[in-house]
Amino acid sequence: MTTDKHSDDKTHFGYQTVDKDDKASMVADVFHSVADQYDIMNDAMSFGIHRLWKRFAIDLVAAQKGHRILDLAGGTGDLALRFSPIVGPEGEIVLCDINGSMLSVGRDRLIDKGVMNNVRFVQGDAQYLPFPDEYFDRITIAFGLRNVTDKDLALRAMHRVLKPGGRLLVLEFSKPVVPGLSKIYDFYSFSILPKLGKLIANDADSYQYLAESIRMHPDQETLKNMMVEAGFEKTEFFNMTGGIVAAHRGIKL
Repeated sequence: MTTDKHSDDKTHFGYQTVDKDDKASMVADVFHSVADQYDIMNDAMSFGIHRLWKRFAIDLVAAQKGHRILDLAGGTGDLALRFSPIVGPEGEIVLCDINGSMLSVGRDRLIDKGVMNNVRFVQGDAQYLPFPDEYFDRITIAFGLRNVTDKDLALRAMHRVLKPGGRLLVLEFSKPVVPGLSKIYDFYSFSILPKLGKLIANDADSYQYLAESIRMHPDQETLKNMMVEAGFEKTEFFNMTGGIVAAHRGIKL
């Protein structure tokens, strides 16, 4: 079981132990580096399966017309693009990302797709959300929570800005549960993935960090318990692709 506990002033950056104050800038450097090739790399490294993971997550969110949705670590806008027509002109999508380069790519992409009327962009930190209490009907964070310095703090912030009855959906890499899969997954992650990063994004180090950050992320049960401790109820998770990815859902009652 992987946990996320460190001394008060230390955390992890992949397998490195670093000062908490330094992690955000180190993660920022990773995403500044890969922003332009991010979508291409997602398709390449997941063989396109990430689209199915996100489709399943969107179904779990159960967004409705008129909803106000916060898409945290929204990056290049995959989820925002799908939520926009669901909530319609009466609703609102807030695409929030701490990284300006990713946010810029997402804004350009949504403009190109003609999706702007009900989407706004906010550069912000998931730990210190710049939104009023009980403001959103739904919150999503896809493949972003593992990069947050203090996950417990971020989960409490999400709970604060969610309306009573609202849902949080966390989509994230997790721990394989199929016998024998971990060994294959480790070989792919540490021997193949950095080479793909070098070939496509000219950046092997960022994808080495990706593989390490996944291993350091809390497992399914640990994250579920963290959500409960943050105040979420009826918390559950759904494994996909043998547990390589899991979708966690919780409700604020």
